[in-house]
Amino acid sequence: MKQLLVFIRKEFYHVFRDQRTLLIMFGLPIVQLVLFGFALSSEVKNIRLVVADYAKDVNSEKLIDKIATSTYLIVERATVTQEQIEKEFKKGEVKGALIIPANFSSDLMHIGKAPVQVITDGSDPNIAKTIVNYLTTIITDFQEQFAPTASTLYPLHIQPEIRMLYNEEGNGSLNFIPGVMALILMIVCTALTSVSIVKEKEMGTMEVLLVSPFKPVFVLIAKAVPYLILSLVNFTLILLLTVFVLDIQIQGNILLLYFESTLFIITCLSLGLLISNVTNSQQTALLISLMGMMLPTLIFTGFLMPLENMPKAFQLISYVIPSRWYYLIVKSVMLKGLGFSFVWKETLVLMCMSTGLLTIALKNFKVRL
Repeated sequence: MKQLLVFIRKEFYHVFRDQRTLLIMFGLPIVQLVLFGFALSSEVKNIRLVVADYAKDVNSEKLIDKIATSTYLIVERATVTQEQIEKEFKKGEVKGALIIPANFSSDLMHIGKAPVQVITDGSDPNIAKTIVNYLTTIITDFQEQFAPTASTLYPLHIQPEIRMLYNEEGNGSLNFIPGVMALILMIVCTALTSVSIVKEKEMGTMEVLLVSPFKPVFVLIAKAVPYLILSLVNFTLILLLTVFVLDIQIQGNILLLYFESTLFIITCLSLGLLISNVTNSQQTALLISLMGMMLPTLIFTGFLMPLENMPKAFQLISYVIPSRWYYLIVKSVMLKGLGFSFVWKETLVLMCMSTGLLTIALKNFKVRL
């Protein structure tokens, strides 16, 4: 253990002496977080909407049919309670809900006003706002078609009541923060770790490490531990920027968030070590880790481009991207305030990925040059 601590301290010296490494680790996250948090927005389609129709009359059926004809909404009819709707939102299976009250037609014909409630998942504000805009447009069009049969004494007016779960203020940064966190940790941890072993090979110091009275597996551990600790410091910096700069509050358990982030960091470090073992130059390792990890993370995570819009083949590819699962975990824990019982499946996937990648990295570590 004393030898391992000596090697870990040596790796810390390497990191702190390299200004480029420090710039990538701590400068890049700040730039990306501010850029993505303030500058970007997106649009989606094929949104799953559950409709609770308590009226069950001709007019409510006409309104539901009109919504169902939209190419942007997938309507699922159900008569459910408020608690059941909330469970569906927690599972992430629906993005919106429309509740039509029992006295819908009566109020519409006699009073001229018929309130309906629209509930959206505010943890993804772009989808939430899109649902509100779509339903408002459809309801307005329905009003105009229904108006000739309404009483001329009372003008027809359907009043949508809008509610955004998990994001009452409609903060547009909320959707990008979990994705940016996944992107930053994925790229930084993988890129920096991928050049650690290759750098030793190019400098000719790998021979010294291999002939030293030190088990080869400890070489990998010593390479990974400093980046694990610094990545957790980096993660803390990201959380501070999120809370105090972007004004986004952490709803869930902070310890659970740190546990999941540590697991994701270990997964990224294992991938970086694997890349470092199979490459012979720092340029190749950086190219694979930066370009090879950035594009899949941007495309297949789901925070820039909704996975629902992609062909099934691309949706299947997203299952092997670690950042996809971490993105879902952060949204559930950080934004929705959910516990481990809601993210255990994603956690299990990350555990399997980290174990598999680390095992492959150890087996591919060459003890002879």
